[in-house]
Amino acid sequence: MRVGVVFGGDGAERDVSRASAAQIIPALRRRGHSVVAIDATEGRISNTDESRCLTTVVSPAFPPTIERSSAQKRAATLRILEAVVDLDVVFLAMHGGPAEDGRLPALFDLCGVPCTGSDYLSGGVCMDKDISKRLYRDAGIATPDWLVEPESAYFVANHLDFPVVVKPISEGSTVGISAPTTIAELQSALYDAAQYGRVFVEAFIGGRELTVGVLGDRALAVGEIVLPDNEALFGYELKYQGTVIERFPASIPGETADEARSIAMAAHRALGLSGYSRSDFILDTSERLWIMETNNLPGMTSTSLLPQSAAAAGIGYDELCERICRLAIETPTSSDDSL
Repeated sequence: MRVGVVFGGDGAERDVSRASAAQIIPALRRRGHSVVAIDATEGRISNTDESRCLTTVVSPAFPPTIERSSAQKRAATLRILEAVVDLDVVFLAMHGGPAEDGRLPALFDLCGVPCTGSDYLSGGVCMDKDISKRLYRDAGIATPDWLVEPESAYFVANHLDFPVVVKPISEGSTVGISAPTTIAELQSALYDAAQYGRVFVEAFIGGRELTVGVLGDRALAVGEIVLPDNEALFGYELKYQGTVIERFPASIPGETADEARSIAMAAHRALGLSGYSRSDFILDTSERLWIMETNNLPGMTSTSLLPQSAAAAGIGYDELCERICRLAIETPTSSDDSL
């Protein structure tokens, strides 16, 4: 296959994207495919420039969003289009922003170039935590209560019990997440999350953190994220620099693992996703599973949660990358019948 791996971008998750691409590219080459690296703002880059642009290291603090002019954005879009015209498939190694909310998949769909992950409509639905949680409930999947764009900290306190979880409604990689326990902390958390767009507040559910990957029509192994005793949330710094323990497979009863896999598949289908995804859960003290969110473009470093879920199910990293590409090629684009 001729594969273009698109990475980078302007958003807060671009470091994670570079780290994913730095491992996806050699993995696909080891499988015998022709691979080009495509920076989302620069276009195709040479093999000699890959080491400059790509790194497996993710800094402890997420980088600030880069503001670009309309002209710069148009130029970047044209460079991406020029870079993918002769490819069999595009591997989206980006997270958040235009990759995960459906804008880039829509662009590739219009060009008739298959890209990994879900289509533009499903991606946008999945990225919006409010819409996705409404679809969970419609499908009978338990998820914590939530509020969107609350008018004040006092409004939140009148509707949800402390602690609560505050995060941007359309960011991934736990960007901007916090768990305030007082009105003062909540006011600060609402302000911080608003720097990334609309604000989402969710009831806090205590318990064990579980995660399940989905590949095609198969749910993979269930993993558990064990946080340090003094941490309430699996935040950005812990995720990429911390001392968490990630167990695959999770040490849970077989029937609980089967239920988690079943719910992950149900969520994948309820959101209309394709290719691959990863759903995160809390197993509370009464052994009830609560889905927190589904990621339609999960991290793809070799130590990210989806590759670990696949490895525990017997699928190595290189094979996983290739399977994701083949799933994209096997799924027809909507433009096949429209242009």
